[in-house]
Amino acid sequence: MSEGIEPNDSNDPSNPIDPGVIELASKVFDLARQGDAEALAAYVDAGVPVNLTNDKGDCLVMLAAYHGHEEAVAALLARGADPNRVNDRGQSPIAGAVFKSEDGIVQALLNAGADPEAGTPSAVDTARMFGKTHLLELFGTR
Repeated sequence: MSEGIEPNDSNDPSNPIDPGVIELASKVFDLARQGDAEALAAYVDAGVPVNLTNDKGDCLVMLAAYHGHEEAVAALLARGADPNRVNDRGQSPIAGAVFKSEDGIVQALLNAGADPEAGTPSAVDTARMFGKTHLLELFGTR
């Protein structure tokens, strides 16, 4: 199943996840990857956790940021998404945005309180690695 969520096996009481929940979660993760800000906002407003993560620890804002969807990132941040939530590999949304050269998303994450030193590699480390001096200046580092 996608996102590492396993469906409910009615013979296994230790696996209580309903297949409908799996389908919904998969849809919401896809919306983040595709950048559908309006639909994402509607799902979060209806009760989907804004910091929902997949089997790799990627949250919705991480997926939207990495795929370059500034409006989706803004919609999630406006609804309380954690700009510093790292995935299972220690990667932060802001480091992903630096890696993908998404300066508008980097700024939106900073405005929401993202720590450019968070994660491994951090956004600062990533900017250094790729020679993005303008971002190092933005982060107040060299």
